[in-house]
Amino acid sequence: MTPLIYIIIFSLLSSFGSLAIAGIIVALPEIIMRRLVPWMVNFAMGTLLGAALLGMLPNALEALPSRTAMSVVLATFVGFFILESIVLWRHCHDSRCPVHSTGGVLILVGDALHNFVDGLVIASAFLTSTSVGITASLAVIAHEIPQEAGDFAILLQSGYTRRKALILNTLSASTTFIGAAAAYFGINVLRSASPYVLCVSAASFLYIALADLIPGRRGGKKIATLVVELALIGAGVATIAILRIHP
Repeated sequence: MTPLIYIIIFSLLSSFGSLAIAGIIVALPEIIMRRLVPWMVNFAMGTLLGAALLGMLPNALEALPSRTAMSVVLATFVGFFILESIVLWRHCHDSRCPVHSTGGVLILVGDALHNFVDGLVIASAFLTSTSVGITASLAVIAHEIPQEAGDFAILLQSGYTRRKALILNTLSASTTFIGAAAAYFGINVLRSASPYVLCVSAASFLYIALADLIPGRRGGKKIATLVVELALIGAGVATIAILRIHP
């Protein structure tokens, strides 16, 4: 298959596939959903870290000097911190955090922006190679499922009906395909930009994992809980590593 076909398939899977799975999760009894989502977040952390450090950055470093690549990563971290600080980019999984108290509309805006960048990530990764594209897409999907489940829960808690929450989340999810299309037609003309986009994408994965997901998993825990969480994170990393070896 051509890169364009891969991009179309995986961008649709990322946006609407993860949305459908998240919708099923939210439809489960609340007690089950509360138990399931945290475990999914741990697996997502592993795939994000694995895709960034085992796939995206190594491929970017093959095309860019290490100082240039790390400078792009650093600048991206600072940029994300600024965006998060002005509440345009936030993916908190705690419904009691200050961002969520501003209402469901803000969550949808932030989700739409994030999904657009996910599309850029998927397209730029497939334009590098099929194996990089698959690993990047898997990391995106693994992160999107718990995120979409959390967004559903927030919208329902904000007073939206299940039907309206589904419609609005579907609209915000559609920006993944828009971002993928924009990246494909843009980067296909200027392929030299692809390594820089991979650096930005890797930085976004690392930022989400380190600044958002990992802090949310801290706190007093039993040894058994910690072992399970580490196993799930390790499973996420291992999944990416296996796909890198056997594309």
